[in-house]
Amino acid sequence: MTMKETLKIAPHVGILGGGQLARMTAEAAIGLGVEITILEREAQSPAGQIVGADHEIVGHWDEMEKRQAIADRVNLITLESEFVDAEILQWFVDHGTPVYPGPATLRIIQDKLKQKETLAMAGLPVPRFRPVRSTAELLEAGEKLGWPLVLKTRRLGYDGHGNATVAGPSEAEAALTRLLGPVERRHASEGSYDLYAEAFVPFVGELAVMVTRGRNGSLAVYPVVETVQRDHICHEVVVPARLPSAVSTQVAEIAVAAVEAVDAVGVVGVELFHLADGPILLNELAPRPHNSGHYTIEACRTSQFANHLRAILGWPLGPVDLIAPGAAMVNLLGTRQGPANPGGTAAAQSFDQAHLHLYGKREVRPGRKMGHVTALGDSPEKALELARRAARCIVW
Repeated sequence: MTMKETLKIAPHVGILGGGQLARMTAEAAIGLGVEITILEREAQSPAGQIVGADHEIVGHWDEMEKRQAIADRVNLITLESEFVDAEILQWFVDHGTPVYPGPATLRIIQDKLKQKETLAMAGLPVPRFRPVRSTAELLEAGEKLGWPLVLKTRRLGYDGHGNATVAGPSEAEAALTRLLGPVERRHASEGSYDLYAEAFVPFVGELAVMVTRGRNGSLAVYPVVETVQRDHICHEVVVPARLPSAVSTQVAEIAVAAVEAVDAVGVVGVELFHLADGPILLNELAPRPHNSGHYTIEACRTSQFANHLRAILGWPLGPVDLIAPGAAMVNLLGTRQGPANPGGTAAAQSFDQAHLHLYGKREVRPGRKMGHVTALGDSPEKALELARRAARCIVW
């Protein structure tokens, strides 16, 4: 009997990546009796500190021997980010190791233009968009979509990287330089820019929903949450979103339809815009556990990480209802460059109903996600105030 044939007896999941998302997935796996092996470039990564050296393969998935090493150990593969090339995932599938979410899903999601096209074809509400393959097409996009617009790279954008707001034609060159590099290089590749433009959305709030979809199509939909973004980085999450129930229902329905449109399996973070006059627009999908779902560890009956594992293993999904009237999450972001040596951890943990998570990263950088605090309360507002108080205790 091969290792993959023993899945029901001793499930063993491989994770490509070893950051905080893999770390929290590994923590959830302990309670489920699931073994985890990770493939990560550096030893003693955040997830490596949880799984131990025997379950941490140090290297990159571009290296064939490292790829083969994790495939030989595990029953199936999942991933920490959408930045693993879909052809790498296809290699695992072709060599007998299932991958969830699968290569077809990743081919859609990791190309944000293709993602938008797929969602639009499914009849879902998205901002107006156009591909941008040259300077002329950027100027044409401004004429068709209106100024300002948001110029985005099709791949590898996150936390504000790969985005540029363009107020008008006079800012086009600066935006292209920021995303593509010097003018000389851009002129050499005129007609092949790997970008797209979106109409600027004057939203009044940003929302998110974690949707878990099982291998058999079963669904578990977490509460709709409000997210507070600064410089394109999530700072706070408030649960549940302070919306009329009919709007929350609409948001959840759109999120589920988006996940089904890309045929995702596992947890998917669905980000949306709430406009002043009522409409909801889809922003982006993340085919993995997501920052806006970290609150689920303490605030829901089943965390996003546990349900991700349940989904990819083909197990029944756990209940996702809140255990308190309100919850909130505050990210702990780096404010300096240097070794990570946080102070105030004891003080942060002295608050009843506040929960501190540090990710074990060795280096701190401005804006880097180093941990988070979740708090529960009698209302979302009280939970947010408590989470903020605990987070203010941490000093990098």
